[in-house]
Amino acid sequence: MPPQLVPEDLAAYWTGRPTTTIRRWATEGRLTRHHNPQRRNGVLYDLAELPEARRDRDTRELVTPAPTPPVIDATPLLAA
Repeated sequence: MPPQLVPEDLAAYWTGRPTTTIRRWATEGRLTRHHNPQRRNGVLYDLAELPEARRDRDTRELVTPAPTPPVIDATPLLAA
């Protein structure tokens, strides 16, 4: 299944965190930035990597922001 990419503002809503936190998580290696030159800012995030915030079922108001995702380890483990 291809990644479901969303812009920064929707990533922030999904996690219940500010957009600055989404950018910081990407800088820290917790999220992967995907580039799309056809978009104004060109940066998208994979919904599968974003933890979901808890929201009220009726009002959709934020109950609990999403936890901080772990750092993505892109380096393979070396055999000893």
